[in-house]
Amino acid sequence: MEGKEKEVERLLTAYMGKTISIRDTFVRKSIKENFYHGILLGILSFKTGWEVSSNRESGTGFSDILIEIDDSDIGIVIEVKYSDDEEKDCKEALKQIKDRDYTQKLRDAGFHKILKYGIACQIKTCKVLVEI
Repeated sequence: MEGKEKEVERLLTAYMGKTISIRDTFVRKSIKENFYHGILLGILSFKTGWEVSSNRESGTGFSDILIEIDDSDIGIVIEVKYSDDEEKDCKEALKQIKDRDYTQKLRDAGFHKILKYGIACQIKTCKVLVEI
């Protein structure tokens, strides 16, 4: 899966480099994550055949982004972090998905293969880790 992680990371970083300004995240650190969450929602919502939801209750919390892929056995959970330490925060995002059982809603809907993405962003770059 590492090749896919690097490709997603490369594409998101290139997109952010072309489209955002450092002023876009000129807010308190506690709410910077919302900016990147919104960017991902905008990008992912245009994918045909994907039902993308934001802050949906699942397990014992609210996952940042849940994706149900039509005519597929694949579901996706994404947890986004604003980060000063991208590697550490990607791992923390994946741990949060597991600890709070964010995959529960997708399992209940019949998805058997669930991809879990931890994405940590810092200004114009990002790090992506994936678990199946």
